[in-house]
Amino acid sequence: MGRLIYSAISSLDGYLADEEGHFDWSAPDAEVHAFVNELSRPIGTYLFGRRMYEIMTFWETADELPDEPREIADFAALWLAADKVVYSTSLDAVSTARTTLERSFDPEAVRRWKAESDRDLSVGGPHLAAEAMAAGLVDEVQLFLSPVIVGGGLRALPANLRRRLELVDERRFEAGVVHLRYTVTGEPV
Repeated sequence: MGRLIYSAISSLDGYLADEEGHFDWSAPDAEVHAFVNELSRPIGTYLFGRRMYEIMTFWETADELPDEPREIADFAALWLAADKVVYSTSLDAVSTARTTLERSFDPEAVRRWKAESDRDLSVGGPHLAAEAMAAGLVDEVQLFLSPVIVGGGLRALPANLRRRLELVDERRFEAGVVHLRYTVTGEPV
């Protein structure tokens, strides 16, 4: 059985992007990127909202870029090997291989995928992750906290959702990024 994992790089004050939509401050250095790659190896399927999918399409051809660092080529290979599901009412078609377009998020379908999968699944994008969390589907939350405060923007975690989490791992990186890994216990707060 696969787990559904929500992983995000966030500012210390909890935002994925600032009020102007910028997230360049969150670009991982080589050490963090290599760690993200290791966490991504068990992922067999990525679930994305439209915006996150559009950002992630970069990885479809990143392996073709000349002189890219090893961690870039490594993640590109992981991306190409994984299945992707995009939830969007506005996209007419997808532009990447191994990708399915779904018009609406179906929690029961995700439950089946988890039950039938021998690999983990990842949910990307805070809006889709909020839907998955509200449906009780997310098994693990992984946050990379960047040493920056942006003061507002796109929240990493949903408002008005209460879940008890258990810290199972933490790691500090040289550049000041901290990785926190939590399992969702399902217990009420």
